[in-house]
Amino acid sequence: MNAILEQLSKFGVVPVVVLNEVKDAEPLAKALCEGGLPCAEVTFRTAAAEESIRTMTEKFPEMLVGAGTVLTTEQVDRAVAAGAKFIVSPGFDPEIVDYCLNKDILVLPGCVTPSEVAQGVKRGLKVLKFFPAEQYGGVSTIKAMAAAYVGIKFMPTGGINPKNVKDYLTCDKIFACGGSWMVKGDLIAAGEFDKIKSLTEEAVALVKEVR
Repeated sequence: MNAILEQLSKFGVVPVVVLNEVKDAEPLAKALCEGGLPCAEVTFRTAAAEESIRTMTEKFPEMLVGAGTVLTTEQVDRAVAAGAKFIVSPGFDPEIVDYCLNKDILVLPGCVTPSEVAQGVKRGLKVLKFFPAEQYGGVSTIKAMAAAYVGIKFMPTGGINPKNVKDYLTCDKIFACGGSWMVKGDLIAAGEFDKIKSLTEEAVALVKEVR
């Protein structure tokens, strides 16, 4: 589990992907890998998510693929069976968190309040998702909560883009950022995987400037 966290931290940015068509999974994975960011959080919002995770992990075994927007324990099982190495949920659902911990599955639950962070601390979690980041005060809120919970780091997601990602990554309480700007749905739908590769390379460069 710690090895996965180390990898995510090194990447600095985790592409948050929504795939409507399984056929797009392989070229998207290729673009991310060639762009220098062999990881993805594939959201479970679409019917294509499960098979897309399977395709990515089978075709690109070097990729670190997780499942996002996981809302049920049944989705946890399906995602892991498809090859997901970590689970991300939008909010703190104790049932999902405990289920993952009991099965030794890395879980990054969403938190925006001290009470939710406290639930994570109680369970021994070291990294929590902060979502939706910009709408809940961004870096300043994270710094304020991290002052009370010194052992916790955050993965903010929501509203993060090339203009503000460096502000997040310069904060030592931020573990990595979730972002979708390099994998936007319209680019995927249009088959603009060269553009995705280019945007991914730019994202990698931004991380290197800060870290």
